[in-house]
Amino acid sequence: MRLTILGGGGFRVPLVYRALLGDHGEGRVTEVTLYDLDASRLTTIRKVLADQSAGHRDPPVVTVTTDLDEAVTGADFVFSAIRVGGLAGRAADERIALEEGVLGQETVGAGGISYGLRTVPVAREIARRIAALAPDAWVINFTNPAGMVTEAMTAHLGDRVIGICDSPVGLGRRVAGALGVDPARARLDYVGLNHLGWLCGLHVEGRDLLPSLFANETALASFEEGRLFGADLLRTLGALPNEYLHYYYFNRESVDSARTAEQTRGAFLHSQQQRFYDAMGTAHEEPPAPRAAWNAWDATRLERETTYMAENREAVGMGERDSCDLESGGYEQVALSLMRAIALDERATLILNVRGRGRIPVLDDDAVIEAPCHVDANGARPISGAPLPDHGTGLVCAVKAVERAVIHAATTGERAHAVKALTIHPLIDSYAVAKRLLDAYQRHFTELAYLNR
Repeated sequence: MRLTILGGGGFRVPLVYRALLGDHGEGRVTEVTLYDLDASRLTTIRKVLADQSAGHRDPPVVTVTTDLDEAVTGADFVFSAIRVGGLAGRAADERIALEEGVLGQETVGAGGISYGLRTVPVAREIARRIAALAPDAWVINFTNPAGMVTEAMTAHLGDRVIGICDSPVGLGRRVAGALGVDPARARLDYVGLNHLGWLCGLHVEGRDLLPSLFANETALASFEEGRLFGADLLRTLGALPNEYLHYYYFNRESVDSARTAEQTRGAFLHSQQQRFYDAMGTAHEEPPAPRAAWNAWDATRLERETTYMAENREAVGMGERDSCDLESGGYEQVALSLMRAIALDERATLILNVRGRGRIPVLDDDAVIEAPCHVDANGARPISGAPLPDHGTGLVCAVKAVERAVIHAATTGERAHAVKALTIHPLIDSYAVAKRLLDAYQRHFTELAYLNR
């Protein structure tokens, strides 16, 4: 099979390649095409993958291109992992929002809206080209905001685009560990939107073990989300929130922590990754040290994982991450399982971002949600499960309305709908602030010049 990765010069590509190197079964990926607008980053990541594959039997062949049509033509699967505006754009999203006293995280609040307004037009054009040049390809979307972007791409790809995220998988793994259960034996009952969902049940042999977790103070404090949200709140909610809900349940603390931090998460990642790419671009050691590119990448990755959501942990006095969460990844294994289920018609159950088709009754059938799905050669279909927690229904409806307003603005160029998205977001809730935010984002990002109607 041939896999194309859009955003192939991105830092996390080696995680995907690691999963491919470990797959020796029938129908495995034998060719990987990396597409990116930045040729120098493609060169760097190709070096990392060459080091990574050394000593492996028959690794997937890697080619690179800066031509989108060439990249997608003939692909069986396409991973979309683009970042419009780069990490410098993410840093600006955060800074501009914080100047107005609101959250600027890349998928939540003002930052997520700005990022979506830049990304949706590009994602829709990519979807259009794939539909024309590779109509039989399946598209797996990693691009954030993942739920919003996936829904925008369905306009051209229908159910052949599926969004993935590793947050629900990581939550389920940690909860299973706290309960002393093998994650492979557990069935997760999870529902919501991307970065806005709840684990409502963890079933082993037909029995839901979450009630026993809520009754065990020690177990609740033994994993990241338990410490992040606190046992009292979790017991009151009666469900385990995705880690990104910390921005909602502790919004003031999150904003205060971000404003007092030395730099935002986006600024940190931008400077960190720029150092990596710059160092790799100027390295001319002859002969190069063994696995030099891989070692430099892995050291940068570990620093990235160690500092993940550091501001949130700081806000509640959590301290450092557990060592079991520093290996990174998870989403690449979901992607590999998804590809195998489709390509080989091997039925699997995975938490994915797909059109809901009634799974959340308060949303229409075409709304992209995040929930467990059955997957086979026909694609992914959400399965029945627990309803949204009563306290989450309004939040999900509000954020879906925001996503729809962003998609409408990005499709029509109507600036009023971009202002609407910012105004109705639960973490902004001010028309005056919304107008100032959009003005500031438009001054900074040339990509938003289309919002003039």
